[in-house]
Amino acid sequence: MAGLALVGAAPAGWIGPLPKGIAPPAVPADNPMSAARIELGRRLFYDADLSRDGTVACATCHEQKHAFADGNITHPGVTGEPGRRNVPGLANVAWFSPLTYADPRETTLEAQVAVPVAGTHPVEMGMSGHEGDIAARLDKDACYRAMFAQAFPGGHGQIDFVQVRLAIASFERTMTSYGSAWDRTQMSPQAARGARRFARDCAACHQGPRFTDLAFHRIGPADPAAPDQGLAEITRQPADAGKFRTPSLRNVTLTGPWWHDGSARSLDAAVTRHGKAYAPAEMAALLAFLDALTDREFTQRPALGLPRMACGKPL
Repeated sequence: MAGLALVGAAPAGWIGPLPKGIAPPAVPADNPMSAARIELGRRLFYDADLSRDGTVACATCHEQKHAFADGNITHPGVTGEPGRRNVPGLANVAWFSPLTYADPRETTLEAQVAVPVAGTHPVEMGMSGHEGDIAARLDKDACYRAMFAQAFPGGHGQIDFVQVRLAIASFERTMTSYGSAWDRTQMSPQAARGARRFARDCAACHQGPRFTDLAFHRIGPADPAAPDQGLAEITRQPADAGKFRTPSLRNVTLTGPWWHDGSARSLDAAVTRHGKAYAPAEMAALLAFLDALTDREFTQRPALGLPRMACGKPL
């Protein structure tokens, strides 16, 4: 990620095997990877006590079976306020910067954790102004106290929201997905035909091993009446109206509905919206290629799933 230094103290194997040519992601110097920190972050990711009323966890919206998207158009928060944007998948987020659809300021996982927990536009987990309550809740659990002490040995037994963010970011950094048929060069002939069409028509923006250029683009003309003006809401520049960051296409068949607002209910509709007309056979080949980017192991990997044990006891 931009501006971050690699740390050599990461525990062996935290990143898992990577394909040839894929370098490990950068790790912030102030959040070195450790097995204890990763496991704490995993438990926190699945803990609804990080929300105002104890009903919403990170995993409520980021479900493993959907490649850590959620299958809905948008997802309401604890107040019932509708979500503004479709929940993105989290495959390979360790390499992403910026991280969100339309805010170029969100460049690190550690900082981005605060957006769903304490953000107000929209309210998701509803803890704005109450971040200290999270620490108080967690401190009541003896197992959490032990896990924080092990994950942050210099923390003198204290629990705070900064540590929560660091631990969740460490866990998210392990969400690597490079096991698709495309990665294994085991695509069907139809998918291989789709790959060639994709290279001609789509790879300018959906480029590289993560299938995103991480840049902001507008597809079609700007709509000044649209309720979501995308990048322009941050930059206040009219030229940025309707621009959104290119999403990764890893596991794309699992992360629908598609587009920033979830308005494309089928993958072929999402493809067609780019303004290119395809004959049925061409569309079928493209869809076969996109399906070849699916990593089923990622959606079933035990180390990313709901923890069943903590401190040697069932949760």
